[in-house]
Amino acid sequence: MSQVSAGLEVTATGPAGDSTAPPVAAAEVAVATHGLTKRFRGGQLAVDGLDMVVPRGSVYGFLGPNGSGKTTTIRMLLGLVYPTSGSHELLATAMPSGAARVLPRVGSLVEGPAFYPQLSGRANLARIDAVDATADRGTSAARVSAALERVGLLAAAKKHYRAYSLGMKQRLAIAASLLQPRELIILDEPTNGLDPQGTREVRALIREIATDGVTVLVSSHLLAEVEQICSHVGVMRTGRLVFQGTLEEMRARGAARVQVRTTDPGRASGVLKSLGLTDIQASDGEVSAQIGEHAPEAVNRALVLADVPVAAFDTPRPSLEDLFVELTGEGFDVDG
Repeated sequence: MSQVSAGLEVTATGPAGDSTAPPVAAAEVAVATHGLTKRFRGGQLAVDGLDMVVPRGSVYGFLGPNGSGKTTTIRMLLGLVYPTSGSHELLATAMPSGAARVLPRVGSLVEGPAFYPQLSGRANLARIDAVDATADRGTSAARVSAALERVGLLAAAKKHYRAYSLGMKQRLAIAASLLQPRELIILDEPTNGLDPQGTREVRALIREIATDGVTVLVSSHLLAEVEQICSHVGVMRTGRLVFQGTLEEMRARGAARVQVRTTDPGRASGVLKSLGLTDIQASDGEVSAQIGEHAPEAVNRALVLADVPVAAFDTPRPSLEDLFVELTGEGFDVDG
């Protein structure tokens, strides 16, 4: 989560308000929300007191099961719906009052692309560019070509949109967000419904965009998205942000365990208990426990000195999937 102090700095925090990062200057933050809340008519609380910090230059994975509030949050960020309470800034500009100033620097793809099926990819982008009041008409053709080339669709520029594959349609939508120079790109489930090849194409494009220093906020329910392209993550559960930090901080959150394969699990359990290890679990041929601050080599030595036959010894950390299940109470798709 995050907190703002006098509008000058933002502090990223983990669950229950535990600080996980030093204060970040507002100028170094691409997206910041403060208690952002959305309650729909009928009483449904879709987003509940959201405090989000997206550092500039990051690829921020906005994660959570379907229905956790990700799309509603993105729509509030872009000014498509108004929050019930709270506030937010994009690129250090207050929204929605600063929308006219900041949105030309923000590209987005929300809830799937929408184009004219009978027009070519180039003609669709030209129409989008024509309605942009900030666009230079004299450079339109060159910028459309550059955007198509950026997403690998220049060779298919004259092809009708209805003949595009799903992956090509998603890439064209991203091209639309790149017609003008952008500092922030917001993508809502950009690989949703794509086949493996289309998914790989979109992921590669996101990585390429990020190498130019553009901040990318990408919502997803796919763990592969996180592991392959994201530097930071925020995890949603029923409208609340239950974790925020770097991907490495996410991995470090899990408590390491010691796993011992042995023909004498009873004696091994006794040794681990005598050392002060907790959550000891024994099954046929294996004993595990939370290792805490104990050095793995010291635990192994104690087992050997106690004449415990050790066939294998390991200290694995929980997988990202395990951590997400712990945070959200629900499983995630692990590949895309």
